[in-house]
Amino acid sequence: MSSLKNLRPIVVCGPSGSGKTSLVARLMKEFYNELGFSVSHTTRKPRPGEKDGQHYHFITKEQMLEDIKCEKFIETATFGGNMYGTSKTSVNDITKSGKICILEIDVQGVKQIKKTEFNPWFIFIEPPSMEALEARLKARNTETEEGIVQRLKIAEEELT
Repeated sequence: MSSLKNLRPIVVCGPSGSGKTSLVARLMKEFYNELGFSVSHTTRKPRPGEKDGQHYHFITKEQMLEDIKCEKFIETATFGGNMYGTSKTSVNDITKSGKICILEIDVQGVKQIKKTEFNPWFIFIEPPSMEALEARLKARNTETEEGIVQRLKIAEEELT
């Protein structure tokens, strides 16, 4: 087995709707013995079909704020009034198991992770076009029109 220090996390990032989730799912399926997925924490309510501990760790805003204060996260972000974050424990547990931790985060989180001791590899996913990105976001049927507009605005900033 490789030295744990050589098990640098992989961060997959890009705009919402760019294909991060699809890429991570494919990598996890193909390299299930080598990779471990870091499940993020969020203060948002579960969407239909989402399971606590599998898709996200669903927690209260109060608990999230307390955990941030106690420096339990390597990155946090706020979007649409909801908070998201990756816990140090999650990443460390995967590494201790002998697997490479793979994280799916946004650009806000990337800026924070770059300041940590984790020294990850970064993969940025760029959508084919803004039109394709908009179509993907609408096809999800999980966002309001206002939410889609907000995600597209953020995507434009991230891609420049």
